Amino acid sequence: MNRISQKAIQSWASLGPRFLPFADVASEDLPLSRLLRLSLFQVSVGMALVLLIGTLNRVMIVELGVPASLVGVMIALPILFAPFRAIIGFKSDVHTSALGWRRVPFIWRGTMLQFGGLAIMPFALLVLSGQGQAASAPVWIGYLGAGTAFLLVGAGMHMVQTVGLALATDLAPPEDQPNVVGLMYVMLLIGMIVSALLFGKALENFSPGRLIQVIQASAVATLVLNVLALWKMEARNRRPRDVTGPAPEFAQSWQKLVRGSHAMRRLAVVALGTLGFGMADVLLEPYGGQVLALSVADTTKLTAMLAGGSLIGFALASRVLSRGFDPLLMAGYGALVGVPAFAAICLAAPLDWPLLFVTGTTLVGFGAGLFGHGTLTATMRMAPREQTGLALGAWGAVQATSAGAGIALGSVLRDIMLALDLKTGFGAATPYLAVYLLEILFLIAALAVIAPLLMGSNKPAADLRAS
Repeated sequence: MNRISQKAIQSWASLGPRFLPFADVASEDLPLSRLLRLSLFQVSVGMALVLLIGTLNRVMIVELGVPASLVGVMIALPILFAPFRAIIGFKSDVHTSALGWRRVPFIWRGTMLQFGGLAIMPFALLVLSGQGQAASAPVWIGYLGAGTAFLLVGAGMHMVQTVGLALATDLAPPEDQPNVVGLMYVMLLIGMIVSALLFGKALENFSPGRLIQVIQASAVATLVLNVLALWKMEARNRRPRDVTGPAPEFAQSWQKLVRGSHAMRRLAVVALGTLGFGMADVLLEPYGGQVLALSVADTTKLTAMLAGGSLIGFALASRVLSRGFDPLLMAGYGALVGVPAFAAICLAAPLDWPLLFVTGTTLVGFGAGLFGHGTLTATMRMAPREQTGLALGAWGAVQATSAGAGIALGSVLRDIMLALDLKTGFGAATPYLAVYLLEILFLIAALAVIAPLLMGSNKPAADLRAS
């Protein structure tokens, strides 16, 4: 890196111990500057998430007039790749490279998928906008191109995030691995906040051309950030393992991972809670635009509020969990916070109170932060040391699959409600309120699944590390 990059990393690292959660995991062998440089891959993932879930879904639904169900399906397309996160994590655990790397090849492939998807996306949006020479192109080309772009970006994000987190835990001693992963997720949220603010500023004077410029800049930034994150990060094994020996089988490793400790019930908690928090992702910005008359810039900044709430939740959870608090109980508190948060979002429409909507959205992010940190920490404590990638992949597969299913379900339900043209006193808000109420039910179901795990254990919270 050049001198400017080095000074930026050093300045950021000097602030880390005071303001960043998990920054105290740094040591002489693993300085904070190195951890922060590695975390740049999470910044690129956060930028892509804001672009897909925050900015593009609002623009495609409101400005381009694409049906919300079709947009929801596009955004949920990465769900097709999400179940493979466990396999990707497992493969990176046992991978043998001629260059002596395990994790780097997977992260590089994921980066290329992200870059390729973002490179295709502007042309698809030109066709969907119907402006200029693109107006003569068949609209199905725009849909096909946009769907392909969303799929490539999502597949790349899954691969980069799963293997990048596994690499982060490889660099840290076992006792610090959960905190290192927590630091990586804090950087994901920071990346989302910064990206949302930058996108909101860039799109204040919205036009299809300006949106295309933002996407192209995101593609270049993704490549640069991920290359900086990987540079001299993973040590090369000069004597890679003999590839002629029997390779570990995924089925056997999976059985070892889920054996005992109510592993499947814990994954069910992840699924229900993610459905509860994730169905609104594709609808919050259209809800703000169509029901509360917020601008594109305002609704894009709303994503920053959501991520900011998650950052506060992660910070609070990290402080409490470091003292031996039960991570599943922390997840339960997160789901509990989500119930009144969605109630506030529902009340914002009949009260015509945008501030209540913003407050509820921030609380949704806060509850999601508590819930995500709790379930992630529980998964990490459950995993054997040699199965870090598989454990993170399993958590990520369930979380991402549930998030994608929730996005698709929420958007399709919204369009069905619009097609039925139900007459209620809430007008245009009715389809959105139905989705938010369903999310409350999913969060209550997650609490019901967590309760037996908590009541069935009479151990002190600090002893849960052994369970």
